[in-house]
Amino acid sequence: MGIAEPPTTPPATENLASSRFLQQCYLALKKGKLPLPTIPDIALKIRRAINDPKANSNRIAKVVQMDPVITARLIQISNSPLYRGRRRIESCPEALTRLGMKVAQHLITSFALKVVFKAKTRHIQKQMNDLWQHSSYVAAICAVLAHKTPGFDPDRAMLAGLVHDIGTVPILIFADAYRDLLESQDELQKTIDKLRGPVGAAIMRKWHFPEDFAQIILHSEDWWRDPEPTPDYIDLVLVSQLHSFVGTPKIRDCPRIDAIPAYGKLLAGRLDADTSLGVLETAKEEIWQIQKMLTF
Repeated sequence: MGIAEPPTTPPATENLASSRFLQQCYLALKKGKLPLPTIPDIALKIRRAINDPKANSNRIAKVVQMDPVITARLIQISNSPLYRGRRRIESCPEALTRLGMKVAQHLITSFALKVVFKAKTRHIQKQMNDLWQHSSYVAAICAVLAHKTPGFDPDRAMLAGLVHDIGTVPILIFADAYRDLLESQDELQKTIDKLRGPVGAAIMRKWHFPEDFAQIILHSEDWWRDPEPTPDYIDLVLVSQLHSFVGTPKIRDCPRIDAIPAYGKLLAGRLDADTSLGVLETAKEEIWQIQKMLTF
């Protein structure tokens, strides 16, 4: 576990005073004492190997094969309907060649992330499991929309969707450790709503992810964000988030999907309305395949 950086935007003072749990969690974050999850060592080694300009597929495969589970998953995915070619893949170097190094890097990071969603108590672990399900669903929708929208990398979009809510993880772990501070589930949710952005951004910076991943987390529910006409990965996550809320109570507190600026930018000559609004139905199988790929 690492230590959190100070928050980018601190909560309002009056809101802090109303919740002892929020106050203590915020102070831990401000003082750099809120433990942040560490990216699994194998994922870090693989990322370094892939980013080494001197490395080739065989050399990278040797690093990947240090983890038999990840190796098996890469081979399985390279033969899945999402990436399948004419010939069946049976080795790690072949899988890396078919997928490409950047795709493999995003996939491996996605696989490794699941171990971060762990808690000590059964109640908090259930919330971790729900968070993973939500994150993997948003990731799958992001990948599908990116695949249908020129200019986006579906695997990068999937990773963006997967980490968009990762700032919630340290807050749940803090709740696990300091249950005496927590008076209600509502208090926990309010703390998550206020702090998950800056906490998640601190995690991305600690893991040395590109800065736009930190921005994705900070703005993942900034529905009316509209800095420029060209769509970006934040727009993709915003639209995917709203799609994920369809059929849940959360949708009642959100704007209409077709009302937010991100939707219009993704539609502008890139995505037709029927495809976007019907994505949960028209791409149901593809979304299920991606979620299945992320859950192992």
